[in-house]
Amino acid sequence: MTKTYRPVIPSNLASELNMALASAEPHRICKAIGNALADFNISEMARETGLQRQSIYRAFQTHSALPNFTTVLAVLTAMGLQIKVAPKRQRASPRAARS
Repeated sequence: MTKTYRPVIPSNLASELNMALASAEPHRICKAIGNALADFNISEMARETGLQRQSIYRAFQTHSALPNFTTVLAVLTAMGLQIKVAPKRQRASPRAARS
């Protein structure tokens, strides 16, 4: 039996992963990536990333050790995503408020 994958909408996928990234909690981020992987053909992901299927599954299980950054980047790239860096929004400091 062949598994049917639902269409991936990149903007929805990015939004879900950005919420996890905003938490700055590595395990939450990995769980979100793992959940997103359910919508992808892991054999195809393995081919695109050069990683073994089992390594991809294992890397994003919540109870496993955290994956290395190379693995995260390879999987996100294969999903058609990229990581960008932006300044963190900061609250006005008490000194700035008094000025």
